[in-house]
Amino acid sequence: MHPAFSVIAFTTLSGAGYGLLLWAGGLILLPALQGRAPANGATVLLWGVLLVLGLVLTTAGLLSSMLHLGKPGRAWRAFSQWRTSWLSREGVFAVATALVVVAMLALLGVGIAGALPTGLWIAMPALAAIMVLLSLCTIASTAMIYASLKPIPAWRHPLVLPGYFVFAILTGWLVLMALVNWSALSDETLGVILLVTFALAIVAGVLKLVYWHRIDRQPLGATRADAVGLPGREVDVFERPNTQANYINKEMGHVLARKHARPLRFIALVLFAAVPMVASWLAWANPELAGPVFTLGALLALAGTLVERWLFFAQARHLVTLYY
Repeated sequence: MHPAFSVIAFTTLSGAGYGLLLWAGGLILLPALQGRAPANGATVLLWGVLLVLGLVLTTAGLLSSMLHLGKPGRAWRAFSQWRTSWLSREGVFAVATALVVVAMLALLGVGIAGALPTGLWIAMPALAAIMVLLSLCTIASTAMIYASLKPIPAWRHPLVLPGYFVFAILTGWLVLMALVNWSALSDETLGVILLVTFALAIVAGVLKLVYWHRIDRQPLGATRADAVGLPGREVDVFERPNTQANYINKEMGHVLARKHARPLRFIALVLFAAVPMVASWLAWANPELAGPVFTLGALLALAGTLVERWLFFAQARHLVTLYY
């Protein structure tokens, strides 16, 4: 498949944004589950920063995806097909998530100004739980847009859906760490950050290695003979069906040579898995460098995710290429 940069940027930015909203929701829910109020004003301010950044990342991703449409002004029509279309469901869940985040920011603003009755602070954990649920639904809908396409076996693979969740949680965690590590953290906290970062990076790396290994050995599921209605027969191409490249050739016949895929996979693996682990170890060993190290690590991990998403599109073969 032709890897359109607008869609690659969309899945990368929105994935990091929804991952960050998941972590923000967890931070807001944690004191409520423990039956206590937020520790101090700085904690509430951090909630606001995380919600704003999550909203910016998800909105930038969604706006980027519209650049791929031939007529972006008609994007609103996609919302009407939520009963049958994962793309429509993604849009509905994304808008619902954004509305909840805006409501939470408004609540925080009123609360910080001191005009919010104490009892209404109970609404924050409830809204955070709704935000977490809607973010999970949005990530799942984005993954199912691809995982539901039967003519593209690489996207139909069962690891596609968990892969979207793992990368959202990993990149959201790294953006969160790029923010909180600018403040002075205890050695115990940096140790926990080290363990969580290693766990997420290893899971993401192993998942992608297994996925790449399997799609390299995965047949298309049909042959050229099946495509022309002669199953079980040997069919050769006498002439190409067209004399010059057409839309289908460009969009669905993109071929990436294996010799180019291998170094790109290595680059992606280093950037999204190895770099975060090294960054967390450097931050743990040198706490005074934790802020800049984690910020650089998060940016490089997002660059690695861009490469991984480019490969996700470029290595996917559509069954229609059997004819062309």
